Amino acid sequence: MAERIDEKISCPPLDAAWIRAHPMPMPSGDVDKNARGRVLVIGGCLQVPGGIRLTAEAALRAGAGKVRIGTIASAVISIGVLFPEAGMLPLAEGFTGEIDVDAEVLAPDLARCDAVVVGPAMACARHASRLIGAVLDVMAGSVSGAGERGLVIDASALMTLGDHAARLQARRTPCIVTPHLGEMAGLLGCEPSEIERDRIAAVGQAAKRFHAVVVLKGGTTLVANPAGNCFAYTGGNIGLATGGSGDVLAGIVGALLARGLAPWEAALWAVWLHGEAGRQCEETIGPVGYLARELLAVLPKVMDTTPDC
Repeated sequence: MAERIDEKISCPPLDAAWIRAHPMPMPSGDVDKNARGRVLVIGGCLQVPGGIRLTAEAALRAGAGKVRIGTIASAVISIGVLFPEAGMLPLAEGFTGEIDVDAEVLAPDLARCDAVVVGPAMACARHASRLIGAVLDVMAGSVSGAGERGLVIDASALMTLGDHAARLQARRTPCIVTPHLGEMAGLLGCEPSEIERDRIAAVGQAAKRFHAVVVLKGGTTLVANPAGNCFAYTGGNIGLATGGSGDVLAGIVGALLARGLAPWEAALWAVWLHGEAGRQCEETIGPVGYLARELLAVLPKVMDTTPDC
């Protein structure tokens, strides 16, 4: 990694004390589903057609009022029947089964959402990069439509984020990116072993380079922002290292952005909720072998529980 941040940077724990000191606003009174936040989730591919449903349901379970799924046209009927609570946006797909759309197609739906999650369950970095470009075109106003919205970038969309660094830097508010170790190495153009040698430096560098709140997932999850702040969450468990778990985390982040939390607080709260849901699944199902979709039903209870120190 070229430029490094101070290796002595403080990285306090993300714990129950922080959660209690930063309560999540909860809807009350005469609030309709639009006021609770609208999330647009764009992703999926022919290889993993159901993965995007995990992100979308996580957004609803984390309190969003409305969720719309933009995915390949060949998958929308099956996902829509399986998950009737979400609206569906059928998108063109290339011959490899990946989303293949431009900004004009996305603009109307981006204009109606409060937050967008881009990239879950996509397999091709090239198509994911084109999709991010289309979303950023709309948000930058080069295509009539949405203007800037809360933005979460996940999965294959992370691998070519360097293509869009200048436009991410130009955003008024940071996006949120959620890489695992390999994706972080792709973001910074280095080997995973180099990230492992100094994960705090890596997450700080990525936050500054991409003007992003960066969630580096792992046994200890690190969350950093462009201002140089960093928190470490150690409350997860090995059971969370399973297919679809990251898709769930991305949906939680999107919901909290749509509900009005700033990117920094949304990322920290999402990491906490995801980890605590994993802890409850460990206690009720077992330490290894619970499924990512089993985190979903736990999320509302976790949000409603006041943590104890």
